Amino acid sequence: MKVNMILDNFRLNGRVALVTGARQGLGQGLAVALAEAGADVAALDRFDVDETCARITGLGRRCMPIQCDLRAASVADLNHLVEGVAAELGRLDILVNNAGIQRRAPAIEFSEADWDDVLQINLKAGFFLSQAAARVMVKQSSSNSPGVGKIINIVSMLSFQGGITVPAYTAAKSALAGVTRALANEWAIKHINVNAIAPGYMVTDNTAALRADPIRNDSISERIPAGRWGTPEDLGGAVVFLASQASDYLHGSIIAVDGGWLTR
Repeated sequence: MKVNMILDNFRLNGRVALVTGARQGLGQGLAVALAEAGADVAALDRFDVDETCARITGLGRRCMPIQCDLRAASVADLNHLVEGVAAELGRLDILVNNAGIQRRAPAIEFSEADWDDVLQINLKAGFFLSQAAARVMVKQSSSNSPGVGKIINIVSMLSFQGGITVPAYTAAKSALAGVTRALANEWAIKHINVNAIAPGYMVTDNTAALRADPIRNDSISERIPAGRWGTPEDLGGAVVFLASQASDYLHGSIIAVDGGWLTR
């Protein structure tokens, strides 16, 4: 009996999640994991999310595709987008701010355009999507029991470290970790949990340049205690935990899913 009760705390039946950057890679893995736990999902990306939605609907869950370029989206656009998800799917319980881009150049040569693009998508859009989602979640909590909102930011190893030739990405991910703690301070009392996942070195498009460089690839691989780069599936357990009732007393935490990278 007790085993069933604790497992029930991880179920997301009847919940609705919005996942950004959901077309492929980490975002697709996160969206599918939430659906596997029972959630309906709004999948947002700059490009089509047909494959992601097919995997979600194949699990018997609803999937709302949203095509949006966060580089060009205004705060009003983001508010409208979040309200649209709640209207279409009936509510919004979970937001996963995963969308992100990478620009690589030596700091002395880094362009203003690249800086602005990275900060817009990796930081600004995440903050204002969180703000819009929190407004919806607070309204829901007034007519339902507490524990209505879960916001999960996808940060990075570069929330803790400096990195090489990625000053804008490091700035954005360090700031998003700080925003996670700041929002947790304000919104815990409103029954909204704001936490983050810091993936380690993962096999995604963002790391393709690193993995193609034999020297960088070998130096990274040798430092990972688990002996391998991570995959999108490695984040599934963490995102379901943070999206579920099992994490109701967790606020402002950053969970490193990194194969042990930070311990070495």
